[in-house]
Amino acid sequence: MNYCERKSIVIEKFKNVVAGKFGEFTTGIMTKITTSRKIIALSFDACGGPTGSGYDSSLIEFLKKEKIVATLFVSGLWIGRNDSLFRRLCSEPLFEIENHGLFHRPCSIAGKSRYGIAGTENVNDVFDEIELNARQIEFYSKKKPRFYRPAAAAADEGCISIANELTEKIITYDVLSGDAVPGTAADEIEKNILKKIRPGSIVIMHMNHPERNGFEALIKVVPELKKQGYEFVKLEGFPLAGKK
Repeated sequence: MNYCERKSIVIEKFKNVVAGKFGEFTTGIMTKITTSRKIIALSFDACGGPTGSGYDSSLIEFLKKEKIVATLFVSGLWIGRNDSLFRRLCSEPLFEIENHGLFHRPCSIAGKSRYGIAGTENVNDVFDEIELNARQIEFYSKKKPRFYRPAAAAADEGCISIANELTEKIITYDVLSGDAVPGTAADEIEKNILKKIRPGSIVIMHMNHPERNGFEALIKVVPELKKQGYEFVKLEGFPLAGKK
């Protein structure tokens, strides 16, 4: 189905949808893998925009060297500034490429913001934010995204319903690394991860800010998690659950 036809159907179906609760752990958002096995998913956001279109090459090369699989949530803004680089990431079998929104906006049908980032404002905006970036990712990777992480990992109940209609589960996290905060020391990021990790955890980090110590923390975290017996997995292929 072409874009315009799909959009018309979705807008009509959800024209009376209620926003409901808004946040990182709203009912219907997936935050972890359902398992008792010692497996975890490392996920890395590429947010884009004037101050967020960088690339932590050391982090990505470390993952490749250690053969660590990971899930990359990439926005349309970041793709627009890193076209050739994104093509290379799409060809790397270690990485699962997922949707971080066209313009990197919190997902709200009521215009709610998070951490100073303006959200989408209505069903039309939500559709474009999810579907246009999904189609862009599919064009590059030849694979439609299964998962969507809004900016600031925040969505309302109305957006969750729309994402499900577009066959994308909204994913946030079980373990917040803290690397999104400028100036956070590598040791603190390391502690945040190792203290909270458990079987099935989804760890949220970033790959677009090489200056924020993500790589410096990761080179300590990965060996320790391996020592503890953890295996790194992609999100695809595993049952997921939300926060209780």
